[in-house]
Amino acid sequence: MKQSAIFNWSGGKDSALALYKVEQAAQYEVLTLLTSVSEPYQRISMHGVRVDLLDQQAASIGLPCHKLFLPETPTMEAYEQHMTTTLRQLQSQGATVSIFGDIFLEDLRRYREEQLARLNIEAAFPLWGVPTTELIREFLDLGFKTITTCVNEKFLDQSFVGRVIDEDFLRDLPANVDPCGENGEFHTFVFDGPIFQQPIAFEKGEIVYRKYTPAPKTDDSGYDCGDENEPSPFDTGFWYCDLV
Repeated sequence: MKQSAIFNWSGGKDSALALYKVEQAAQYEVLTLLTSVSEPYQRISMHGVRVDLLDQQAASIGLPCHKLFLPETPTMEAYEQHMTTTLRQLQSQGATVSIFGDIFLEDLRRYREEQLARLNIEAAFPLWGVPTTELIREFLDLGFKTITTCVNEKFLDQSFVGRVIDEDFLRDLPANVDPCGENGEFHTFVFDGPIFQQPIAFEKGEIVYRKYTPAPKTDDSGYDCGDENEPSPFDTGFWYCDLV
């Protein structure tokens, strides 16, 4: 019997590839996508993608999407309270597993597992431990298409935002940047691929710059909040490409 699962969906390439692998393995029944959304901006947290494009992704995938609405700069305590409330609600609907697209960040995995254990929910990581060069190659070979929506200025300049990830993009990446952006170097929006019934239509809008300061922490987990369903602690600036 399949376990019922929550799939933590950022709208980006790692979560898309992880969902593909989950569907292929047929081990879990995914009840819903779960996405953190900035309430004041109505955009996917960190990725900066509009909610209407998130809704189009979910409709094309054929799954409901539960949105976790967060304030602009939530503290760790506030984030955990919001997440706990949401997980308890989804747990009451039968969810016993929470699936993530994380690849190699040990502190982040440990944090997720510890938080979920308090609710008696299992954590699953379909991409864990696979070299990121292999993952990005598999992603492209499967026919997925994705565009960068956010780049961290500590690693990449403005020219990398709003680019479709292809061979040229990968060749242009500096040597210190992970090809999957696993360290928070960049974030993406997936608009086509084998998990979608039809491509997501969009146009590129303006490019904007935003500066972030660290959100206060209430524990010493030290986890990186650079991807799915987390508030941002970055003390850096980001270039965003708006998609409309």
